[in-house]
Amino acid sequence: MKRSTISKATPDQFSSMAALFEAQIGEHGINTSVDALVAVLRMVNDQPEYGFVLTATYDGSIVSVAYATSLLSLEHGGWSGWLEELYVLLEWRGNGLGSCLLDAVIAGAIERGWIALDLEVDIAHQRVVSLYASRDFQQVSRIRFVRRLRNEANA
Repeated sequence: MKRSTISKATPDQFSSMAALFEAQIGEHGINTSVDALVAVLRMVNDQPEYGFVLTATYDGSIVSVAYATSLLSLEHGGWSGWLEELYVLLEWRGNGLGSCLLDAVIAGAIERGWIALDLEVDIAHQRVVSLYASRDFQQVSRIRFVRRLRNEANA
């Protein structure tokens, strides 16, 4: 793996991080503005009970990001987490950075006392399934639904 540093995100990184998250979310066919993403990052930074955001940097540039949010879960019987996004720039994929970042997310979840950590994989991103399986994530048989309750124009 190229030498990189994984750490908690800082406010001066939010705009750069939002651009990466926008790219990740865009791969799923979802349009979210950079401003909306920065607002969420600020909220999580100011109120860490909502979750945490990690970055991987190389020579001062962000090359990977991850966002895990907290969830009071009936299914798991207490506080758990949802790994909403883990994104590695294309040129950094396949060299172990995603594994290191995922390990840091798992460590952060354990540190917070979360009972479980859930995630989803886009059907088009099957390559990453082996990464999650190697970290003891278990596949469940479900279909996820979403209903947008408002769009950014109404926010």
